[in-house]
Formats: sequence, C-alpha cells, structure tokens
Amino acid sequence: MIHIPTLPDNMSLREPDEFAVSVLLVDDQAIIGEAVRRMLTQEAGVTFHYCGDANEAVDMAERIQPTVILQDLVMPGVDGLVLVSQYRSNPKLRDLPIIVLSSKEDPKIKSQAFAIGANDYLVKLPDAVELIARIRYHSRAYLALKQRDLANQALRLSQQQLVESNLALQRMTKLDGLTGLSNRRHFDEQLDLEWKRARREQLELSLLIIDVDYFKSYNDSFGHVMGDEALRSVAQVLSQSCSRSGDMVARYGGEEFAIILPNTSHEGACSLADGARLAVQALAIAHVLPAPGATLTISVGVATMVPEQDTTKPIALIQRADTGLYQAKEKGRNRIGAA
Repeated sequence: MIHIPTLPDNMSLREPDEFAVSVLLVDDQAIIGEAVRRMLTQEAGVTFHYCGDANEAVDMAERIQPTVILQDLVMPGVDGLVLVSQYRSNPKLRDLPIIVLSSKEDPKIKSQAFAIGANDYLVKLPDAVELIARIRYHSRAYLALKQRDLANQALRLSQQQLVESNLALQRMTKLDGLTGLSNRRHFDEQLDLEWKRARREQLELSLLIIDVDYFKSYNDSFGHVMGDEALRSVAQVLSQSCSRSGDMVARYGGEEFAIILPNTSHEGACSLADGARLAVQALAIAHVLPAPGATLTISVGVATMVPEQDTTKPIALIQRADTGLYQAKEKGRNRIGAA
C-alpha cells in the first residue's frame, strides 16, 4: 500500500499563468487532498487550497475567493449538500462553480446535488486529465461571468454618469450664471407651458415684471462688481418671496426679473409683489438716487389673465405686466403698477 503524506490544512501552491485558476478542495481526508494537490502541481496558473474542516469551508471560500470549489459530500458533522446550499445562499459565493465529489455513482444523490446548485458531479478520485479539464472549464466560465458582470457594472455606471452629466448640463442651460435663477430661455418655456395649462383649465395666471430702480446709475457710482452683488441680493429676496414649488423666479434680462405665478389671483399677485418690494427696500443697499442717502429699490408691474380659448399668446400677459411696470416708474418708482 502506497503511503501518501498528510497534507496540512490551508496549504496552497501557485504557478504563474495568464489564465489564473484557484481551486478550493473541501474534504476531511487529507489523503484525498494530497492526491488532488499532486494532480494539480504541474498545472500552470493553478492555485490549490485545501480545507479539511467543513465548519471552516464557507469562511475560507469567502476569504480566498476561488474560481472553483471541489466539495466532498460525506464529512464529519456537516452534510456536503448542506455546504453546497450554504455557498449558494452566500452573496459572495453564490455564483462560484461547485464540483461535488462523491464516493459512488448514485443517480439520486447526483440529482439532489444538481437540484441545490452543484455545477458538476465526479466520483472520487477522478482521472487527473478529466478533473483538470473540468476545473479549467468551470473556472473559465466563472471568470467570464465575472468579467461580464464587471463590464455590465461599468456600463451601468457610465450610463448613470452620462445621465447625471446630461441633467447637470440641462440645469446649467436653464440657469442664469450670475444669480442662479432661471434664465430667459427657461422663463419663456415655462410661461408657455403655464399659459397652455391655464387656458386648458381656465385658471388665473399672474406675472410680475420687476426692474431695479436707477440701476445704471448704481453701476456708474459703485462699479459693476457691486452691481452684480446687488443683483444677486435682489434675486435672493425674490426667490424667498415665493413659497410654492410651481412659482418661477427668473432673470428676465439685465436688471429685470420676472415671476410666474400659476393659479394666482390679481390680489394675491399684488400682495406678493408689494411684499417683495418691501423686502428689497429692507436690504438697505446704499444708492445715490433718487437722492443722496437713498437705498436700492424695485418697481413691479403686475398682470393677471385667464387665457381665452382662441389664439391669444402669452405675449399678451407680458405686455400687460410691462404696462404696469411703466406705470410704476411713471409714478415715481419703488411701487407696483397693475394694468
């Protein structure tokens, strides 16, 4: 009888190769472990790991992440089929190929093994050529699966980054760079949408056109840097004046702003406009006009319409708000005007 030396648990050997294979043998018989190790010794690119204690098999498999597991069915204290189930229920191991090693060719046991997730079934000890061929086949399939999953993951990440980039770009194209408010293009789009909705549902639609009083003189007196800062302060106040998510505050152009107020009565729009006017005045931003010691103020034009079911366009609402703004300026500024 040939004596095969006892193989220490967790022994490993490695040969370099472009196709890396990592084998974990779980078998309580060290003589089987040594026999399998000898079969694989001359195989390039194969790393062999041996676990003689079934209670350590799952932890060891998690730690070394083999490309294939050779699992004995009959082990002290633990059924080999139970171990196969444990591998399959572990998120880190569920895709690993498992070759079941049995002492006999039993169709019933073989059927059970495949039913719980085994990939292959061999009677031990198998021929070395067959064992190596099956190890390489299952390892190659597993590595291909991992590569495919990694590629899909990278693709999904790339697609998500593209979506986020597109959304960020879309947001940037809708925002005014100085104030962070919606820009004129976005304002025009939103006003058209709200106009059509108000016409369809026969709701009131209000619009405020706001102008910073004597702003050219403010720039001439304090410089464009301070002028930009003043516009940002006014923009912040206007944004804070609107409490509903459907309201839109936009930079209309230069020192002009606009606020779209869907489903808002004329009285409600005038109240909001006057509140915004007083809030800007409360900022107490120093100005030289209309007299020394003055502060920065705004004038507001207010318009409200229920769009008719004909071809009326939202330009009609803008013209009314512009008329109200002109009236406010004609009456001395720092006030609201309604057409």
